[in-house]
Amino acid sequence: MPEALVIGAGQAGGPLAGALAGAGWSVTLVEREHAGGTCVNEGCTPTKTMIASAHAAHVARHSAALGIHTGGVRVDLGQIVDRVQGIVDSFRDGSEAGIVRAGVKLIYGSARFTGVREVEVALNSGGTQHLRADSVFINAGARPRLPEVPGLAEVGVMTSRDILQLRDLPSHLLILGGGYISLEFAQLFARLGSRVTVIDTGPRLLPREDEDVAAALRQVLEGEGVSFVLGAHLARAERNGGEVALHLTGQDGEQTLSGSHLLVAVGRIPNTETLNVQATGAALDKQGFIVVDDYLQAAEGVYALGDIKGGPAFTHISYDDFRMVRDAVLHGQQRRVSGRLVPYTLFTDPQLGRVGLDRQQAQGLDRPTRIYTLPMTSVARAIETGATAGLMRAVVDDQTDQVLGVTVLGPEGGEIMSALQLAMMGGLTATTLRNATLAHPTLSESINNLFMGVPEVVRGEAVAAD
Repeated sequence: MPEALVIGAGQAGGPLAGALAGAGWSVTLVEREHAGGTCVNEGCTPTKTMIASAHAAHVARHSAALGIHTGGVRVDLGQIVDRVQGIVDSFRDGSEAGIVRAGVKLIYGSARFTGVREVEVALNSGGTQHLRADSVFINAGARPRLPEVPGLAEVGVMTSRDILQLRDLPSHLLILGGGYISLEFAQLFARLGSRVTVIDTGPRLLPREDEDVAAALRQVLEGEGVSFVLGAHLARAERNGGEVALHLTGQDGEQTLSGSHLLVAVGRIPNTETLNVQATGAALDKQGFIVVDDYLQAAEGVYALGDIKGGPAFTHISYDDFRMVRDAVLHGQQRRVSGRLVPYTLFTDPQLGRVGLDRQQAQGLDRPTRIYTLPMTSVARAIETGATAGLMRAVVDDQTDQVLGVTVLGPEGGEIMSALQLAMMGGLTATTLRNATLAHPTLSESINNLFMGVPEVVRGEAVAAD
């Protein structure tokens, strides 16, 4: 009977352990803290649950624009957190029950490699246990990074994990970092009633996105009261009475910002510093992520899955890592990491859904492309629901008429993007999508209108679609 050791019960480790056990393997899974990984415990599940509460508060405050007049809105953050924790507990318990039900031996503790496919586990209950296996699968994840800035460790900073436990609203929330996680929390707490200021070193938000897309989202957030200080570097931090004071330098000179709470969201680092993965023959890159090949193998019989291997840090990528490794190990079916699409959604309101190329990436291609852009102000369903901020964009190969990428900033942007991703996977052309009969009035119907527009031509003359 083959023996497997899985380290980490995240969105790759838990399902993989169950699949291997179901195939007759003897499987041991070592988890340091919670089944379900970052997504269930401190990522997707709790944040999107809180965002739903913030959305309800926002709708209630602005319902008069739709002819609905309500009384004052009162936010009970403690009740919101209790609801969040109840859902997290349910999902976590379900993950753990599924692992155990599959016949996996689940051990809670911290693993450290002592040799090739050999580990020592410091058990949470006390003592140690030594394990070895024929194959090892590492899904130990990543955690928020705290920059080394004078005074920062002493002022009582919060990470994306800590802020989920607050039961009283910050009067003024400072957020260090202007990335995807930061913007979700910025809008969330602004809608709950906090004053929010976001500080980032870059000259603009979201440099991976087209500039007009990032600018449109910034305009929405500023309209909801979020302030931005860009091009600013944190020189030092201190606690001044009951507040946190950040001393900044940058394009506007020196300035000091003070707030009641500080959230630091400047990236994540892998949980590899205590694993000693080098004992397996695997290597770490300069950021500490496990180096893998195109099939997720780090060394002979050793695989790394999810955030700990670097690359796109999304739950759906971690789960797809599980499927890739499962199919390779159990069925001999090899699939390359480099061949998959990587979609993602930023759960602000409006949502930002993205897959494949955007305009700025299309400009770097060696072949002509057409760029179709449709403002949400031209989408009937968006007008009817009063949600016209944003735009839709598609990049199309000018010779093949194939869709190369989609960006949707708008209501349910992630859902519209996913529909277009399926079209990309199925090889549907822009002409087919333009002429498709889609239900009216839906947001997805705007796909027709997107490809009816006059495209912008990048690198070459446009070739008319049939």
